[in-house]
Amino acid sequence: MALKQVSSNKCFEGFQKVFEHDSAELKCKMKFGIYLPPKAETGKCPVLYWLSGLTCTEQNFITKAGFQQAAAEHGLIVVAPDTSPRGCNIEGEDESWDFGTGAGFYVDATEDPWKTNYRMYSYIKDELPKLINANFPTDPERMSIFGHSMGGHGALILALKNPGKYKSVSAFAPICNPIQCQWGKKALGGYLGPDASKWEAYDATQLVKSYSGSRLDILIDQGKDDQFLSAGQLLPDNFIAACTERKIPVVFRLQQASCFCSPCYFFIASFINDHIKHHAKYLNA
Repeated sequence: MALKQVSSNKCFEGFQKVFEHDSAELKCKMKFGIYLPPKAETGKCPVLYWLSGLTCTEQNFITKAGFQQAAAEHGLIVVAPDTSPRGCNIEGEDESWDFGTGAGFYVDATEDPWKTNYRMYSYIKDELPKLINANFPTDPERMSIFGHSMGGHGALILALKNPGKYKSVSAFAPICNPIQCQWGKKALGGYLGPDASKWEAYDATQLVKSYSGSRLDILIDQGKDDQFLSAGQLLPDNFIAACTERKIPVVFRLQQASCFCSPCYFFIASFINDHIKHHAKYLNA
C-alpha cells in the first residue's frame, strides 16, 4: 500500500513524520503521525500506538504532548492515527462534535450509513499495524497502546479484546463505561444500532469482567477537576471495581489537574513521560 509523506521534521535526533494513505478498511484517505527514534536508523524498534480523543486529528498529539524526547530515549516508534474517516460525504457526519467526523469511537459500525466507512476498530487493530510493519523498521512482536478520553476507551478495548497482542496499555481520562454515559450511548447507538447488548463488545468495564488473557498492568491518569468526570461521562470507578473483582492490576492516579477541551494536552504533557516509561518497561523487556 502506497504511502505519501506529508511532512518530516528532525526531533531529538529522530524524525517526526506524517504520512497519508488510501485506507481499504475506511475507504478514504487517512493520515497518521509517526515518530522514528534514532535507534530506528540501525535496528528494529517496538511500536507504541496512541489513540486521540473527540475532535482530534493526528496533529494534536504529535504537536502538543511532548512525547518525542522520552520516545527517543527508550527507542520507541510512536504512531498517532486520525480519530475517524474524513470526507466520506455521509449525511450528518459533520453535524455533531461527538459523533461522526472526529468521533469514530474505535468501533466497527454495523448501521447504515456508517458501516461502510466507520470501521476504526479494524483499522487500528489490523490495517494500520500491517501498514506500519511493512514500511518501517518495527518489531511486530513488540507493540503497546495508549490514548486519551475516547482514545483511552479505544486503547482499553483493543487491549482487552485482543489478549497478547499488546504488551501494555495505559490511558489518560478514558471513557471507561460507555454503555452507561451519554457520549457512549449516542455513539454506540448510532454506529451499532439500538440493541444495547451489542454495545458491550466495545465497553472496557464489560470486557474486563470476562477477560482471561495474559496479564495486563493498566495505568490510568485522571484529572481531578475534569468537567467530564464530574458529569459522569468517564466513570472510572466502574472500571476499577471490575478490575479489582477480576484481580487485574490497575494503577489509577487522580491528579491535581483538569483534562478537557484544548487544555487537556497540558495534562497529558505533564505525565506523558510516566506513560512512555510504563510501556518501555514491557516493550524493552
